[in-house]
Amino acid sequence: MEPRIQYAQTSDGVSIAFCVMGEGTPLLFVSPPPFCHVQIDWQTTFSYLYQPLARNHRFVWFDWPGAGLSDRDAIDFSMDAMVRGIEGVVARTGLEKFALTASTMAVPIAVTYAATRPERVSHLILTDGWGKFAEVEQSAVWQAEKVLRGKDWVIYTETLTRVLWGLEDQEFARHLAAYVRACAEPDAWRAALAAMEYYDVSALLPKVVAPTLVVHNQKSPWAPVQAGQRLAARIANSRFLVVEDPTSAQLPALIDEFLGEGEHTATAPRETGAFRTILFTDIEGSTAMTQRLGDARAREVLREHERITREALRTHGGSEVKTMGDGFMASFGSAVKALECAIAVQQAFEERNASLPAHPEALEGRAEHHAPIKVRIGLNAGEPIAEDDPDGRGDLFGTAVIRAARIAALAQGGEILAANVVRELAEGKGFMFGDRGEVALRGFDDPVRLFEVRWRPFDSPSAAATGGSG
Repeated sequence: MEPRIQYAQTSDGVSIAFCVMGEGTPLLFVSPPPFCHVQIDWQTTFSYLYQPLARNHRFVWFDWPGAGLSDRDAIDFSMDAMVRGIEGVVARTGLEKFALTASTMAVPIAVTYAATRPERVSHLILTDGWGKFAEVEQSAVWQAEKVLRGKDWVIYTETLTRVLWGLEDQEFARHLAAYVRACAEPDAWRAALAAMEYYDVSALLPKVVAPTLVVHNQKSPWAPVQAGQRLAARIANSRFLVVEDPTSAQLPALIDEFLGEGEHTATAPRETGAFRTILFTDIEGSTAMTQRLGDARAREVLREHERITREALRTHGGSEVKTMGDGFMASFGSAVKALECAIAVQQAFEERNASLPAHPEALEGRAEHHAPIKVRIGLNAGEPIAEDDPDGRGDLFGTAVIRAARIAALAQGGEILAANVVRELAEGKGFMFGDRGEVALRGFDDPVRLFEVRWRPFDSPSAAATGGSG
């Protein structure tokens, strides 16, 4: 599935392109400015890095102002502008507390954000970074880069990636040069590197309180290992790891391992062991809908989805855990209530879709309100880990949650799929189920027996003529 490119606004009105993919622990990726292009990053150049990160996390990445698909006219790479960019994306995506990862030139930016917004950052991962440019500027590659910086743009980019970077894979280096030229115009690139020379976060390092993993390549051409050691030494709750990984191919696995350890060492959950039924919703074809309608009109459709889903949650006692743009995660203390809510959601959308005009394209600009919405719903039950963020809002983690998300992804539009445990909890309560058999869920060794919840044609479980499995 292709990510949906969306836009956030900074406090000074700059448009920032961003994408969100996956479920799980929130993870914000901060690229070195202006070395970023949200679409190309996912599709080709860094797909080996971005796509694995989206498998186990709610993965968020974005383009800096002046780069990629963001506002190309906003060529301000001061530290204040960089922090405003992060804040705009965080606000737009609804991130409350999240892991933050950055590499090379973005490391001082991530450190600044983590030190000044400690309530937001749960974990920090820094790769091949430094605290101030004076620690690396005398290296041969930076000296050579500075001489070439004002020269012909194509010669500069080809030399940067095919010579200075020191990559053995010359085909990838050639591709990387074209990627640099797609990321930014020459003036923006030079402005970013010039601004970076004034970044100095030495005084902020002791103020970082998040658990931190500092990863450094043994043969990094941009920063000596000593620069990474100094970062780790001045961050109290940090770990230092030296690797041989010039293209960061190992980074997703390192991040997964680091954040997985964090789950076990986190503060005590507020409801560990509480049995919950987890419900996920997801709009079928939301990416295609956005491409067809455009961001503004698609957002109108999403608001309708949010209104209907939240009304059903209120009616049936569900707790909204979070929204993922085109879907919801909710929890219930009762499997019966969760099933009733799921049926109410599907019935509400079916009623809405049935009332749509046959030819919405003839409505002169109001067609966005008349696009059909088909929702996938998945249900699972278990004992998730529940934790409060600094604002007192709860989030849920663990196997029960991940399985519910995987089940929802298997459903078709208009379908409700439930794990066998949900069916057993609701046995004898008037629901009708269709056995879908044993199904392998991505990331799990053991298959799960799934059931389709048959919500047509009756209006509520109590009105069903027969119950049990069918």
